[in-house]
Amino acid sequence: MPRPDIHLYTAATMNGYKPVIFLEEAGVPYDLTFIDFSKQEQKAPEYLKLNPNGKIPTIVDRSEGRAIFESGAILWHLAEKYGKFLSDDPMTRSETLQWLFFQVGHVGPMMGQAMYFQRIAAPNGHEEPFSIKRYVAESRRLMEVLNARLEGRDHIVGAYSIADMMIYPWARAYPWAGVEVDDLPHLAAWFDRIDARPAVRKALTIPKAQPQFWDAAADADAFVQENAARFASDVRGS
Repeated sequence: MPRPDIHLYTAATMNGYKPVIFLEEAGVPYDLTFIDFSKQEQKAPEYLKLNPNGKIPTIVDRSEGRAIFESGAILWHLAEKYGKFLSDDPMTRSETLQWLFFQVGHVGPMMGQAMYFQRIAAPNGHEEPFSIKRYVAESRRLMEVLNARLEGRDHIVGAYSIADMMIYPWARAYPWAGVEVDDLPHLAAWFDRIDARPAVRKALTIPKAQPQFWDAAADADAFVQENAARFASDVRGS
Protein backbone atom coordinates (compact mmCIF):
# COMPACT_ATOMS: atom_id res chain seq x y z
CA MET A 1 0.00 0.00 0.00
CA PRO A 2 1.53 3.37 -0.99
CA ARG A 3 2.39 5.85 1.72
CA PRO A 4 0.13 8.90 2.02
CA ASP A 5 1.39 12.14 0.52
CA ILE A 6 1.12 13.94 3.86
CA HIS A 7 3.17 13.17 6.95
CA LEU A 8 2.09 15.34 9.88
CA TYR A 9 4.23 16.11 12.92
CA THR A 10 2.06 17.50 15.69
CA ALA A 11 1.09 17.53 19.36
CA ALA A 12 -2.08 18.03 21.38
CA THR A 13 -2.11 21.83 21.37
CA MET A 14 -4.29 24.51 19.82
CA ASN A 15 -1.89 24.93 16.91
CA GLY A 16 -1.35 21.20 16.69
CA TYR A 17 -5.02 20.39 16.17
CA LYS A 18 -5.48 22.73 13.17
CA PRO A 19 -4.03 20.52 10.40
CA VAL A 20 -5.65 17.45 11.94
CA ILE A 21 -9.03 19.16 11.61
CA PHE A 22 -8.38 19.89 7.93
CA LEU A 23 -7.14 16.40 7.13
CA GLU A 24 -10.05 14.74 8.91
CA GLU A 25 -12.61 17.08 7.35
CA ALA A 26 -11.14 16.58 3.86
CA GLY A 27 -10.84 12.81 4.25
CA VAL A 28 -7.18 12.98 3.29
CA PRO A 29 -5.01 10.02 4.34
CA TYR A 30 -1.95 10.98 6.36
CA ASP A 31 0.78 9.60 8.56
CA LEU A 32 1.24 11.15 11.99
CA THR A 33 4.23 11.52 14.26
CA PHE A 34 3.48 12.72 17.79
CA ILE A 35 6.03 15.24 19.04
CA ASP A 36 6.66 14.80 22.76
CA PHE A 37 7.53 18.14 24.34
CA SER A 38 8.62 16.47 27.58
CA LYS A 39 11.43 14.84 25.59
CA GLN A 40 12.19 18.07 23.67
CA GLU A 41 11.58 16.23 20.42
CA GLN A 42 10.71 19.53 18.73
CA LYS A 43 14.33 20.61 19.25
CA ALA A 44 15.91 17.41 17.90
CA PRO A 45 18.34 18.02 15.00
CA GLU A 46 16.35 15.89 12.57
CA TYR A 47 13.16 17.78 13.33
CA LEU A 48 14.88 21.15 13.06
CA LYS A 49 15.79 20.24 9.49
CA LEU A 50 12.05 20.22 8.79
CA ASN A 51 11.08 23.15 11.01
CA PRO A 52 13.97 25.47 11.92
CA ASN A 53 11.76 27.21 14.49
CA GLY A 54 11.46 24.04 16.55
CA LYS A 55 7.69 24.25 16.95
CA ILE A 56 4.66 22.26 15.84
CA PRO A 57 2.93 21.53 13.54
CA THR A 58 4.96 20.60 10.47
CA ILE A 59 4.01 18.57 7.43
CA VAL A 60 6.10 16.79 4.85
CA ASP A 61 4.38 16.67 1.47
CA ARG A 62 6.01 13.62 -0.06
CA SER A 63 4.53 14.28 -3.50
CA GLU A 64 6.38 17.60 -3.61
CA GLY A 65 9.41 16.51 -1.61
CA ARG A 66 9.27 19.38 0.85
CA ALA A 67 8.41 20.30 4.41
CA ILE A 68 6.04 23.11 5.37
CA PHE A 69 5.86 24.67 8.83
CA GLU A 70 3.59 27.29 10.47
CA SER A 71 -0.04 26.25 10.80
CA GLY A 72 -1.43 29.00 8.55
CA ALA A 73 0.96 28.09 5.74
CA ILE A 74 0.11 24.41 6.23
CA LEU A 75 -3.65 24.93 5.99
CA TRP A 76 -3.29 27.22 2.97
CA HIS A 77 -1.10 24.61 1.25
CA LEU A 78 -3.52 21.78 2.01
CA ALA A 79 -6.53 23.82 0.90
CA GLU A 80 -4.90 24.63 -2.43
CA LYS A 81 -3.52 21.13 -2.92
CA TYR A 82 -6.84 19.39 -2.34
CA GLY A 83 -9.18 22.14 -3.53
CA LYS A 84 -11.15 22.16 -0.28
CA PHE A 85 -12.27 24.75 2.28
CA LEU A 86 -10.89 27.70 0.30
CA SER A 87 -13.00 29.62 -2.19
CA ASP A 88 -11.89 30.23 -5.78
CA ASP A 89 -13.35 33.74 -5.62
CA PRO A 90 -10.49 36.28 -5.26
CA MET A 91 -12.37 38.50 -2.81
CA THR A 92 -13.35 35.60 -0.58
CA ARG A 93 -9.81 34.21 -0.70
CA SER A 94 -8.49 37.61 0.38
CA GLU A 95 -10.96 37.73 3.27
CA THR A 96 -9.96 34.22 4.28
CA LEU A 97 -6.30 35.20 4.32
CA GLN A 98 -7.08 38.26 6.43
CA TRP A 99 -8.80 36.13 9.07
CA LEU A 100 -5.95 33.63 9.00
CA PHE A 101 -3.59 36.48 9.85
CA PHE A 102 -6.03 37.69 12.51
CA GLN A 103 -5.59 34.35 14.24
CA VAL A 104 -1.84 34.15 13.71
CA GLY A 105 -1.15 37.74 14.76
CA HIS A 106 -3.74 38.25 17.48
CA VAL A 107 -5.88 35.38 18.77
CA GLY A 108 -3.06 32.84 19.13
CA PRO A 109 -0.45 35.14 20.67
CA MET A 110 -2.82 36.91 23.08
CA MET A 111 -4.64 33.80 24.28
CA GLY A 112 -1.34 31.94 24.39
CA GLN A 113 0.08 34.54 26.76
CA ALA A 114 -3.09 34.50 28.87
CA MET A 115 -2.66 30.74 29.18
CA TYR A 116 1.07 30.96 29.84
CA PHE A 117 0.86 33.39 32.75
CA GLN A 118 -2.05 31.57 34.38
CA ARG A 119 -1.24 27.94 33.61
CA ILE A 120 2.57 27.83 33.52
CA ALA A 121 4.13 30.89 35.16
CA ALA A 122 1.81 31.13 38.17
CA PRO A 123 1.97 27.42 39.15
CA ASN A 124 5.76 27.69 38.91
CA GLY A 125 5.86 30.54 41.42
CA HIS A 126 5.78 33.51 39.06
CA GLU A 127 2.45 35.20 39.70
CA GLU A 128 2.05 38.20 37.39
CA PRO A 129 -1.38 39.82 37.98
CA PHE A 130 -0.73 42.72 35.60
CA SER A 131 0.27 40.39 32.77
CA ILE A 132 -2.68 38.09 33.38
CA LYS A 133 -5.10 41.03 33.40
CA ARG A 134 -3.60 42.48 30.21
CA TYR A 135 -3.70 39.28 28.15
CA VAL A 136 -7.07 38.10 29.40
CA ALA A 137 -8.56 41.52 28.60
CA GLU A 138 -7.08 41.56 25.11
CA SER A 139 -8.25 37.99 24.51
CA ARG A 140 -11.73 39.03 25.57
CA ARG A 141 -11.61 41.95 23.11
CA LEU A 142 -10.70 39.56 20.32
CA MET A 143 -13.62 37.32 21.22
CA GLU A 144 -15.83 40.38 20.91
CA VAL A 145 -14.41 41.02 17.43
CA LEU A 146 -15.30 37.46 16.47
CA ASN A 147 -18.76 37.77 17.98
CA ALA A 148 -19.42 40.89 15.88
CA ARG A 149 -18.08 39.19 12.77
CA LEU A 150 -20.36 36.19 13.28
CA GLU A 151 -23.57 38.19 13.66
CA GLY A 152 -25.75 37.01 10.79
CA ARG A 153 -23.09 34.54 9.61
CA ASP A 154 -22.70 30.82 10.13
CA HIS A 155 -18.95 30.91 9.52
CA ILE A 156 -16.06 33.36 9.53
CA VAL A 157 -15.88 33.78 5.75
CA GLY A 158 -18.70 32.49 3.56
CA ALA A 159 -18.92 28.71 3.79
CA TYR A 160 -17.00 26.63 6.34
CA SER A 161 -13.34 27.19 5.53
CA ILE A 162 -9.77 27.11 6.75
CA ALA A 163 -10.52 30.43 8.50
CA ASP A 164 -12.84 28.53 10.87
CA MET A 165 -10.30 25.74 11.29
CA MET A 166 -7.54 28.20 12.17
CA ILE A 167 -9.49 30.23 14.71
CA TYR A 168 -11.63 27.56 16.35
CA PRO A 169 -9.02 25.65 18.43
CA TRP A 170 -7.75 28.84 20.03
CA ALA A 171 -11.08 30.61 20.53
CA ARG A 172 -12.74 27.42 21.78
CA ALA A 173 -10.05 27.14 24.45
CA TYR A 174 -11.40 30.22 26.23
CA PRO A 175 -11.88 28.27 29.52
CA TRP A 176 -8.16 27.45 29.58
CA ALA A 177 -7.35 31.12 28.93
CA GLY A 178 -9.73 32.29 31.67
CA VAL A 179 -11.78 34.40 29.25
CA GLU A 180 -15.50 34.96 29.83
CA VAL A 181 -17.67 34.60 26.71
CA ASP A 182 -21.13 33.89 28.17
CA ASP A 183 -22.55 37.16 26.81
CA LEU A 184 -21.32 36.62 23.23
CA PRO A 185 -24.23 34.77 21.57
CA HIS A 186 -22.98 34.76 17.97
CA LEU A 187 -19.65 33.32 19.06
CA ALA A 188 -21.44 30.71 21.17
CA ALA A 189 -23.62 29.68 18.22
CA TRP A 190 -20.49 29.31 16.07
CA PHE A 191 -18.86 27.14 18.74
CA ASP A 192 -21.96 24.94 18.76
CA ARG A 193 -21.86 24.55 14.97
CA ILE A 194 -18.18 23.61 14.89
CA ASP A 195 -18.47 21.43 18.01
CA ALA A 196 -21.16 19.39 16.24
CA ARG A 197 -18.99 18.48 13.26
CA PRO A 198 -17.98 14.78 13.51
CA ALA A 199 -14.58 15.35 11.88
CA VAL A 200 -13.77 18.10 14.37
CA ARG A 201 -14.79 15.94 17.31
CA LYS A 202 -12.51 13.18 16.01
CA ALA A 203 -9.64 15.56 15.28
CA LEU A 204 -9.63 16.87 18.85
CA THR A 205 -8.71 13.36 20.03
CA ILE A 206 -5.67 13.15 17.69
CA PRO A 207 -2.93 12.71 18.75
CA LYS A 208 -4.46 13.01 22.21
CA ALA A 209 -7.66 14.40 23.71
CA GLN A 210 -7.24 17.33 26.10
CA PRO A 211 -10.76 18.16 27.32
CA GLN A 212 -9.30 20.48 29.95
CA PHE A 213 -8.62 22.99 27.17
CA TRP A 214 -12.21 23.18 26.01
CA ASP A 215 -14.45 22.16 28.89
CA ALA A 216 -14.74 24.40 31.93
CA ALA A 217 -16.28 21.47 33.82
CA ALA A 218 -13.35 19.12 33.14
CA ASP A 219 -11.22 18.21 36.14
CA ALA A 220 -8.12 20.23 35.31
CA ASP A 221 -6.24 20.23 38.62
CA ALA A 222 -3.90 17.33 37.86
CA PHE A 223 -3.52 18.48 34.27
CA VAL A 224 -2.57 21.99 35.38
CA GLN A 225 0.24 20.60 37.50
CA GLU A 226 1.40 18.22 34.78
CA ASN A 227 1.33 20.96 32.16
CA ALA A 228 3.11 23.46 34.41
CA ALA A 229 5.83 20.93 35.20
CA ARG A 230 6.33 20.12 31.52
CA PHE A 231 7.09 23.74 30.73
CA ALA A 232 8.77 24.72 34.01
CA SER A 233 12.10 25.27 32.24
CA ASP A 234 10.46 27.96 30.12
CA VAL A 235 9.72 30.12 33.15
CA ARG A 236 12.50 32.65 33.52
CA GLY A 237 14.23 32.47 36.87
CA SER A 238 12.91 28.98 37.68
